[in-house]
Amino acid sequence: MRRIARLQSCAPATVLLFLGVLIRLASASDAFYLGTWKITSAVVAPWSDPARKPDAVEMKTLAGTTVMFTANAIRGPRALACSALRYRVRNDPADMLFQGAFGEMHARNNASDPAKIAAALGFRGSRWKTLETGCGNEIDYHFLDSTNAAFGLNDYVYFLKKQP
Repeated sequence: MRRIARLQSCAPATVLLFLGVLIRLASASDAFYLGTWKITSAVVAPWSDPARKPDAVEMKTLAGTTVMFTANAIRGPRALACSALRYRVRNDPADMLFQGAFGEMHARNNASDPAKIAAALGFRGSRWKTLETGCGNEIDYHFLDSTNAAFGLNDYVYFLKKQP
């Protein structure tokens, strides 16, 4: 009788756990960002200090490499890899792209228009999907459209193309 009572008390927790796994799998399968992406190019970030040239060694090392987004990890170059992630998608305006860098540029100089800065990098429209990963490297991925993305790292903006 005790064994049955224990099993019955565990049943709701088991069902909740199972539902949680199903929800995570379902949301991961709908995630547009999952798959393999190739870093196709990089440009000096508009927020970088013109008096201090960013290190091109890292940029050249990352260019041409691939990054794989899975439900449980980001695989790729060490600077981007992560296994302790928590994906979250936001819908950001221009001033919030690259962790608010364009907004900060505008705050320092009213002539700096976040929308124009974003457009110069290829962002069309007024809001874009941003993928927060929750990883220690604190890199966010900004999606220009369903097959093109960008991220900022060490005063460069890197562009990615989704691979078939």
